[in-house]
Amino acid sequence: MSQQASPPGRATSFAWIAAIYAIAIGVTFLVMEMEAARPVFAIGAGMLASVAVTYAASLWLGNGSVFDPWWSVLPPVVALQLVGAWTPLAIACLIVVITWAARLTTNWAVGWAGLGHEDWRYAHLYARSPTPRWLTMLVAVDLVPALFVFLGCLPLVPALQRGGELGFFGWLATALGLFAAGLELAADEQRRAHAAARPGALMDAGLWAWCRHPNYLGEILFWVSLWLFGFAASPGDFWWTALGPAAIVALFLGASIPLIEERNAARRPGWAEYVAKTPRLWPRAPR
Repeated sequence: MSQQASPPGRATSFAWIAAIYAIAIGVTFLVMEMEAARPVFAIGAGMLASVAVTYAASLWLGNGSVFDPWWSVLPPVVALQLVGAWTPLAIACLIVVITWAARLTTNWAVGWAGLGHEDWRYAHLYARSPTPRWLTMLVAVDLVPALFVFLGCLPLVPALQRGGELGFFGWLATALGLFAAGLELAADEQRRAHAAARPGALMDAGLWAWCRHPNYLGEILFWVSLWLFGFAASPGDFWWTALGPAAIVALFLGASIPLIEERNAARRPGWAEYVAKTPRLWPRAPR
C-alpha cells in the first residue's frame, strides 16, 4: 500500500481510518475486559494493544499520521470501559472526557488532508533520528505519546471506579475541564480563520496575543482536570496520579513547544518580536 503511485483521496482516507480505529477500539475493549480486576494494568494493556493495530496500519499505509487521532480517541474508550458506578462524579468526568475528545477529534478531522499527507513533525523526527524510519515511527510517533496519555489517564481509575458525589473538587474539575475544551476550541478556530484570511502570516491576535500557545494551555488544563476528578474521588490514595498532568506539561515544554517554535522562527516574519512581547504559555494581557 505504501508503494502506491497516487495516495488515496480524502474520503477513502477517512474510510481507512474509520476501519483501523474500529479494530483498535474493539481490541482495547477486549483487552481491558480481560484485565478488569487490575484497572491500571488494564489501561496500559488496552492502549498497547490499540497501538499495535495503528502501528501495523501505519507501516502498511506508509504514513505515521494514522496515529494522529489516537490521542483523542482512546481516552474516552478507556473511560467508558472503566466506569464502575454511575455516580455524579463519574458522570461529570465522562462528560468532560467525551466533550474534550469530540472537540479535538473534530479539529483533527477538519484539518486532515488525508493519507497523502504526513505530519511535518514526523518527517522532522525521521530526518533527525539515527534509527530506521520504522523504529522511529514505533517509538517516537506511537509509543512515547501513548505513554504520556497512559499517565494522564491514571486518575480515571478512582474517578470512574470509586466515583461519589461531586463536592468542591468535583465541581472544580468539571468547570476546569469544560473551560479547557472551550479554550482549545476558541484558539483553534481563531487560528483557522486567520490562516484562511492571511495564509502564512504570523498569528498574534485574539487568544494568541495573550500567550503563544493557548491551545496547548487548554490541553494541559484538561489533563489537570482529570487529576482533580481522581483527587475528588480518593484524595488520600491516588494523589500520585498527579504524575499524569506533570508528564503532559513536561511533554509540551520539553518537546512539542520547542519544536513548533523552532519551525515558526524559520517561517514566520516577526516571530522574534512576537516572542519578546508574548508569554509562551501562561497568559498575560497584550501589551
